[in-house]
Amino acid sequence: MNRLTSHNCNLNIWDHLSDEVWEKVSDLYQSMPGWAGYKDGIPYWFGQEDDDVYIVASVEPSGLSFYAQMNQSDWDIWMETFKSEATKVLGFDVGEPEDGFM
Repeated sequence: MNRLTSHNCNLNIWDHLSDEVWEKVSDLYQSMPGWAGYKDGIPYWFGQEDDDVYIVASVEPSGLSFYAQMNQSDWDIWMETFKSEATKVLGFDVGEPEDGFM
């Protein structure tokens, strides 16, 4: 089934981390599949809110937050890739705080 659905994910990449960490995150953004660039400082992949398929990220008190509209399997693959690559680049286990990642 290829139905488009909405997805949310918060990761343990906190707003108070160093500029060095955030520079690595920015580089990672640009290496991820579907990179569409920044609009008003906000990173997007595949498109923007007025497109059928897109991913957007923002830094929130709860961590790095993603919102997406796409099919479930593409989302699962993309997010697992992001977590895996972020873990390698940042040097700590990246995951969702509700799953115990701090």
